[in-house]
Amino acid sequence: MDGERKFFIAALGCPKNIVEAELISGAFLAGGDSLCFDPEDADIYIVNTCAFLPEARAEAAAEIAAAVEWKAGHPERKIAVAGCLMNHAQFPEFKAYFKEVDLWCKVNDTAKIRDLLDGRVKASRARKCTYLCDETMPRMQLTLPHVAYLKICDGCDNHCAYCAIPGLRGALRSRPLESVISEAKTLLGNGVKELIVIAQDITAYGHDRKDGATLAGLLRELEALPGDFVIRLLYTHPAHYTDELIGVLASSRKILPYLDMPLQHISDRILLAMNRHIDSAGIRALIRRLRAEIPQLTLRTTFIAGLPGESEAEFEELCEFVKEAGFERMGVFPYAPEPGTVAAEMADQVPSDVAGARAEKLMQLQSDIMKRSQRKRIGSSMRVLVDYIDDGVAFCRGACDAPDIDNAVQVPAAKTLHPGDFVDVTVVKTFRGDLLAEKRRKGGR
Repeated sequence: MDGERKFFIAALGCPKNIVEAELISGAFLAGGDSLCFDPEDADIYIVNTCAFLPEARAEAAAEIAAAVEWKAGHPERKIAVAGCLMNHAQFPEFKAYFKEVDLWCKVNDTAKIRDLLDGRVKASRARKCTYLCDETMPRMQLTLPHVAYLKICDGCDNHCAYCAIPGLRGALRSRPLESVISEAKTLLGNGVKELIVIAQDITAYGHDRKDGATLAGLLRELEALPGDFVIRLLYTHPAHYTDELIGVLASSRKILPYLDMPLQHISDRILLAMNRHIDSAGIRALIRRLRAEIPQLTLRTTFIAGLPGESEAEFEELCEFVKEAGFERMGVFPYAPEPGTVAAEMADQVPSDVAGARAEKLMQLQSDIMKRSQRKRIGSSMRVLVDYIDDGVAFCRGACDAPDIDNAVQVPAAKTLHPGDFVDVTVVKTFRGDLLAEKRRKGGR
């Protein structure tokens, strides 16, 4: 019965997909449906998919299978699948296998998913991906109340050789600056204390627009908004940093000294094959400058091991760079060919077991580096944001830790601490990757 239903949503993939799941939830709530957290209580099972990597597609398949099992014996129940999967080359296989799915909602139809499920509108026939969220769309936050993602653009024009995103999400589409600021004001007005700016590449923001919009200009506008909050930046491209942007980052009072900057490799030949638009010297110079101009900077990066043609010498060059650069946070992906990408057609494909072994070696190197980085923080003071309290311990995050990605700062929870509070602490030791800290007394340590 329309307007009296309950829906369950499984949000798969990265934080960008969380925003889409929040918008999908908002569409159903605005139509009179209600959210539930147990699928057995639901009338509608929504799966918001990611298709970026084979592991993501396997996760999507498992979740859709769970939805199909949930529907078995209950023909009145509905399954809706949304997200990147519908734009992936493997989608026809999914559609043929999971015949119980009632709606396959393409990216362009995200905003009208509820009307599509109920048969009130028809699906878009456009092949080009044009969807772009804005501040007028209903949105239900699925994150902690004091943390929110602010998606400033969609799609990507970088065309990295290994990456399927331009095919999944289309060309770069930047939101008008006024739209982003309006949404930020709403989120902050709802009590958000950490605003996380995201996109496939936030440093490309405005490159497609003719009004002069840039990430630096947007950050200045966000910085000027009133309130006690911080700004975190995710997914920056090393080739798109400008003097203006670095100046804004270095002078900001609200932007956390934390940069997520996927580098992917350091060998010039591999970077060229990847179409990364920057060489080894440019990467090294950028890192030196960022560390010099932004005190207490935490650099998070990712690398790909085993791109077709990667030699042992080039991999060892990458290992030496990782040891030299001392990244505070790092992830590694073993290369896997994606249909429709340039790299998938390259000669000299590296065997998957070799790529996996190389990725594992890099992560072993990083494990030691991160342990040293964490130990260096002992005795230091930091301002942290309380996420939740469990069994007398406040689990918090400082500038060095993004939610659901990095580590935590554990603080014995005084009765005065609550989720969403900022608190000044002193780090006393490390514990299984986390930091243990004590609340600082006013006027002393």
